[in-house]
Formats: sequence, C-alpha cells, structure tokens
Amino acid sequence: MFIKREIVERLRKQYPAGTRVELIRMEDEQAPPIGTRGTVVGVDDIGSIMVAWDSGGSLNVVYGEDCCRKIDK
Repeated sequence: MFIKREIVERLRKQYPAGTRVELIRMEDEQAPPIGTRGTVVGVDDIGSIMVAWDSGGSLNVVYGEDCCRKIDK
C-alpha cells in the first residue's frame, strides 16, 4: 500500500513515541481484545502505528484498516 509522505508525517506528529492509545478495531486473528491499551513506539514509513500493547503483544495499527485512539495518561 502506498501512502503519501504528508500523511505519514502527520501521523508521526499525532502519535509520537510514548503516546498512550486504546484499540478500537483491528482486523487480525492475533489482535488484542478491543479496548486493550498500549504505548506507541513509532510510526513506520507506510503509516502503521507501532504499539507495545500492555497485554504483551506488538501488532501494528495499520493505516486505513485498523483504528486506535489516543488516551490520557
């Protein structure tokens, strides 16, 4: 999937490393349960938000398919 550089940069500003997020939707058999919280590690070059989930997993939130929201610490 090709994503514009501007979108990747916007995501990196919106989700800097250390940001806390909560999973809203993820289309993956190994996805953590909806509502699982985690800490953003970074955003890769295709716009996926890399998250260290509190449950121990590390599946990325894929831009355009999965969904998470920022939460207060």
